[in-house]
Amino acid sequence: MSTKNFYITTTLPYINSDPHIGFAAEIIKADVIARYEASSGASVFFNTGTDEHGLKIYQKASELGLDVQAFCDEYSAKFLPLKEKLNLSYNKFIRTTDSRHERAAQAFWRKCAVNGDIYKKIYKIKYCVGCEMEKTDSDLENGRCPLHPNKELEVIDEENYFFRFSKYQAPLLKLYEEHPDFVLPTSRLKEIRSFVEAGLQDFSISRVKSKMPHGVPVPDDENQVMYVWFDALVNYISTLGWPDDFDGSGNFERYWPGLQVCGKDNLRPQAAMWQAMLLSAGLPNSRQVLVFGFLTANGQKISKSLGNAVDPYELVDKYGSDPLRYYLLAEIPPYEDGDYSENKFRERYNADLANGLGNLVARVSNLLEKNNITTGLQVDLSEPSIKNTVQAFTDKMKNYHFNEALAVIWEKIKESDEILSRTAPWKMSQSSDVAAVLRPLAQTILNLAYLLEPFLPQSAQKIQTQFSAVQIKKDDPLFPRL
Repeated sequence: MSTKNFYITTTLPYINSDPHIGFAAEIIKADVIARYEASSGASVFFNTGTDEHGLKIYQKASELGLDVQAFCDEYSAKFLPLKEKLNLSYNKFIRTTDSRHERAAQAFWRKCAVNGDIYKKIYKIKYCVGCEMEKTDSDLENGRCPLHPNKELEVIDEENYFFRFSKYQAPLLKLYEEHPDFVLPTSRLKEIRSFVEAGLQDFSISRVKSKMPHGVPVPDDENQVMYVWFDALVNYISTLGWPDDFDGSGNFERYWPGLQVCGKDNLRPQAAMWQAMLLSAGLPNSRQVLVFGFLTANGQKISKSLGNAVDPYELVDKYGSDPLRYYLLAEIPPYEDGDYSENKFRERYNADLANGLGNLVARVSNLLEKNNITTGLQVDLSEPSIKNTVQAFTDKMKNYHFNEALAVIWEKIKESDEILSRTAPWKMSQSSDVAAVLRPLAQTILNLAYLLEPFLPQSAQKIQTQFSAVQIKKDDPLFPRL
């Protein structure tokens, strides 16, 4: 039987400051999807990395008095510990300053140019350095970008290369029509369709090198470098070895098209600009784009530019990776904005992890050990008492509703806890009666741990090891109460 190939990629965070919890939330969701697909038998390629070109990175390096490449090396390295800290399963970390990526971006440019989709003109626009995007007056609130209200808009007045975005209005609308789940949630598909229906404006894809030297050189023009969005989007295929299979893996043919995850501020670049660029280069469009909501703090988007970022490294050091993963997946609806606070985090931890899953595992394992009951269990998702839970869980995961999928599991945890309290096996005198209660509960715990593995990999694996033993014994608390 052939193995399904599955490719997923995050957006690449800019490296103008340290990692924050907003990106941690995005990459954790991507990690759950990658692990879930792998558990279903897929061969998974999971990509992430860092976006290292553009005006705000150049300005930040200049502000610190650093060579721009040395700045990129230093700040890109700050994202690498996320893999261990958040227990991530990605298998490729790409940097857009990698020479292979730069060659791929140039090859992509040439394909679009051959297709007649790149031309040069003089123009003047307002530009948000925070978004690294052009802004029209209709995009602004009180003359500023609503996503970066503390940043002055740049005014760019120069001769640049442009991409014929306007040419791809009809092909993009056809893409959305033929693939009604191309963008999730459907509200974001409607939003991008309305944007494209209103008419597309060609966008600049280069900058004058003398003003902004940090970028991929434009082919055959030593005076221009690529606009950051044009080069950065190409990472989704350069990481797979496109265009010339430089690593001999055949990964582009195996894995593209893929699933892309992003925040709602990335809707236009991911679901329209990049798709038009792919059409121009004669390449298949993405498989699907998942657009997640913002993580907020006190109702305000958490962002580096607003100065209210939350350090995920500190949270993991304080609470552990699985509790952070659980909070961001269970408390925050994936496609809506969700509010973060440490008080909510602690409440969820105690209620769901310490007093919920952790308590059930401790009680059942303790009783099995005290009564010397052997089990020798294996994961069995066809077992009658778990079948409805598995079906409901699978239904929620079809469109990646992580919070609802976890709610299904926690409903089963609650049900199991109620069975234990109602039957009170610690009061029973016959060992066979005790075993009749505890063995099915142990089987349920083992099955739930298997379902939980994409979400809480460390804890789920620990439970599976504990409850697969012939003689289950109580272990240290999974989640000590705070």
